[in-house]
Amino acid sequence: MTRNYNRRYANEYRFPARLFFRFFLATVVDSILKYCYKYTIKGKENIPRDGKRYLYAANHVSQFDPPIVAFAVRKTIAFMAKAELFDPKDKLLSWLVIHLGAFAVNRSKPEISTFKTLKELSNTKWDLGVFPQGGTFPYGTSLSQVKKGFATIAKKAELDIIPMAISNFSNYPKGLKFKQQTFDVHIGKPISHELSEDEIIKQWCEFILAHADYKE
Repeated sequence: MTRNYNRRYANEYRFPARLFFRFFLATVVDSILKYCYKYTIKGKENIPRDGKRYLYAANHVSQFDPPIVAFAVRKTIAFMAKAELFDPKDKLLSWLVIHLGAFAVNRSKPEISTFKTLKELSNTKWDLGVFPQGGTFPYGTSLSQVKKGFATIAKKAELDIIPMAISNFSNYPKGLKFKQQTFDVHIGKPISHELSEDEIIKQWCEFILAHADYKE
């Protein structure tokens, strides 16, 4: 029987899982970025150092965005992901998604299981990660498709939002053309979860529009 990964438990996010996540960032992700990309990370001073948990919300332009976000802020982040990524037919991808702490979520209308998972995560040292667009969208497209669910989740979990913009992403690595691809990461100041959902979405969209080439 295939497991439903909408529901995950605190014991799945203990020290071994955090250690694997950190190891993956320090070896696989760092190597890919070092040899295949030219990148800059801007706004590092906005990364919280207060020990609290946050929700990191970025635009979504490629399948490489989750490791880029986690690497940029050097945080252990449980990402909300589409259910298709947990398909057992793609053994390597699903294994990585599961062991890197992701959980499936309906970003348009979060389900009860999502909030149960959020409650479990509140007892761990993991932050949350979400891509409010609900899928990958190339630059030049509109942000009008942003899913309101991420603001609902932030308020229910009482987590302030760190907006992040991935800009100028040129492409995935191509063969041995090392350091030919580019991107920039912009990290913004926290958006309070105590704001209304509409205001949270408005401020997040304004940050993305200011740093990445999307339309309103």
